[in-house]
Amino acid sequence: MYDIEFTQGAIDDLRFLKKNEQQQVIAGIESQLLYEPNVETRNRKRLRPNDVSEWELRLGKYRVFYDVEATVRIIKVEAIGYKEGNQLFIRGEPYQL
Repeated sequence: MYDIEFTQGAIDDLRFLKKNEQQQVIAGIESQLLYEPNVETRNRKRLRPNDVSEWELRLGKYRVFYDVEATVRIIKVEAIGYKEGNQLFIRGEPYQL
């Protein structure tokens, strides 16, 4: 089992969402990432090299970007955003990976 840590940026991203959206994202993170966060599935994929993170978790329209530190069994959530069409938004601002 992995421990989940949120960066300050991810906490700010989460606060930008409505309360029920926050609960939905947190529940998805806990159900999808606690046991095998570095295994690709239909909702998890490894990203091309970028400035944000190594992995992406898809939860409906929401996207959780995270890194896995396997040696110490920690998941570090770096950013949380949402998609509208093909555009990613983090804290309401368009973001390009």
